[in-house]
Amino acid sequence: MATTNPASPEEPGATKPESKHVDHLVDRMFSGFGHATEIPHAQPLPPSEEPYRPLRQVNKADVTYRLQAPTRELRVAANSPATDVMTDLSRVAAVTTSAGATVDEAHRAMIKHSVRALFVIDEARVVLGIITANDILGERPIQIARDRGMRHDEVLVREVMTPADLVEVMELQDVLRSRVGDIVETLKRSGRQHAVVIDSACADSTSATCTLRGIFSLTQIARQLGLPPQSSVARTFAEIEAAIGA
Repeated sequence: MATTNPASPEEPGATKPESKHVDHLVDRMFSGFGHATEIPHAQPLPPSEEPYRPLRQVNKADVTYRLQAPTRELRVAANSPATDVMTDLSRVAAVTTSAGATVDEAHRAMIKHSVRALFVIDEARVVLGIITANDILGERPIQIARDRGMRHDEVLVREVMTPADLVEVMELQDVLRSRVGDIVETLKRSGRQHAVVIDSACADSTSATCTLRGIFSLTQIARQLGLPPQSSVARTFAEIEAAIGA
């Protein structure tokens, strides 16, 4: 799955001066617009022979404490960095299901975690495919149940999911140079609501195993653009295009 703003191939041994900028962009995904002090993503300190020491603690008897309110999801625009709307799987645990689960069980997992797609994995956590809310609520499970004379809740995830070898992916290095509008155009052209991102190291690797680094969701993009939920994918695309002036 290619973006409309593909990256140029990197030269072997080339430096990556944008790395600090990239870290900042990824951090912004979860920082929101709250007034709390931002907690930076710190790197481990170098080894030291100094002994560990306790931090200063004080008792503020004359102070009233309040809990920090959760920060709001980062609002974006069409030209915002694409990473602002990507769920970074190195920071957010992927929601998964098994191939042997029923479509009803998968649907309940989506509702519980407020997502519209699940990664289907085996016991070794190898990704076997992806199942979306459309896969579950569409015609396919109904047709399978009718053809086999079974109940809808007996249809299994493996029977309606998109297998891993048919999943189109984007490379992280391309995403890092792209905008929210590019991701919307990619989803529109592919006719999908979700897009998967793999680690850039996979591009030049001879290994048969790649790491899934992130996922884009049309619903999440619309929400971060400040748009109300829509009843159909077509209306969601129409609202997004109107919002970004496409």
